Amino acid sequence: MQTPGHFSTAHLRLLKGVSRSFYLTIRLLPAALQAPIAVGYLLARATDTVADTTAMPQGHRLQLLTAMMAAIQEPVGDLQDSQQALMAFANQQTDPHERALMQALPSCLPVLQALLPEDQASLRRVLGHITRGQMLDVERFGQGPAALLTESELDDYTWLVAGCVGEFWTELCERHLPNFALQTSETMHSWGRSYGMGLQRLNILRDAGADLLAGRCYLPESRLIALGLSPQTLAQAARTGDAQHLAKLAPLWRDQLAQTQARLADGLQYSLALKSRRLRLATALPALLGARTAALLLHAGPMALVLPAKMPRREVRALLWRLVLRGVSKPALLSEFERLSTATPGRTPPDRCDNPSP
Repeated sequence: MQTPGHFSTAHLRLLKGVSRSFYLTIRLLPAALQAPIAVGYLLARATDTVADTTAMPQGHRLQLLTAMMAAIQEPVGDLQDSQQALMAFANQQTDPHERALMQALPSCLPVLQALLPEDQASLRRVLGHITRGQMLDVERFGQGPAALLTESELDDYTWLVAGCVGEFWTELCERHLPNFALQTSETMHSWGRSYGMGLQRLNILRDAGADLLAGRCYLPESRLIALGLSPQTLAQAARTGDAQHLAKLAPLWRDQLAQTQARLADGLQYSLALKSRRLRLATALPALLGARTAALLLHAGPMALVLPAKMPRREVRALLWRLVLRGVSKPALLSEFERLSTATPGRTPPDRCDNPSP
């Protein structure tokens, strides 16, 4: 049987191409967790690519997603029957990394099928939730511009595509790393769920401008109406850079970022409860990068729909070095989260002299 350590370098290259930040997280994980989490990410990223390719007709996307999910859920499933459609879809991708992922997708299934049976079951369950959320996206947005209606719909969606991942992550840790945390299983699952939902909310806000131009609005329509906006007027403002209309969004924008930061803070608490420094760093990294991105989005305000904000790569490298030099201590993580949550573009606040001991 293939062991987690046999997740190939070719698959790691795919992972690095489609998500450099998650690639860093995977490399930091204990070996027992690397393969199930990495192959799960690649499969979820592949189905997400299908769901997001709006140039492909709605029916064709749903058909391909259904075939991919069936192959994932079968103990010895493959994509032989969908090979032609899959390759045709891959050739439509303009991003070379996403094209490479779709071309290599059939090779990910044997990695899934070589995992421990209980890991396979966990992975199939979480991928089922994620793909359901992605298919809802295709159904909801497949007929032209549309929006989520309420905050409740937004919470349901963020749980389906990301909150369940925090629970899956915790399940794997409990299975492979006994007594991995200082908190109860219930608390870790709750924090993990909130963490995943926060990361997805951040993705939604970061990509809001591009999504609006593609006819997708994840900001609840009921709350836009209360501000005198609609998905259509907001999309038009994002297209033209209409500052007057975008300014109306400011209260909702701040509120969404506050909710996002609160969930990222749950993610940091999750990380602080971990006993392993290496696992602590791997788990805290998305929260820290997310805190910086949220701060940039808050500073930019709704104009971020026109000019996207992103944490510079040099800052990511500097952050990793600071954390490693301080032993990935709990004071260091807390200090960095506070720093990054308030940092403005082009400037990282001066470091503090916290006690580096855990």
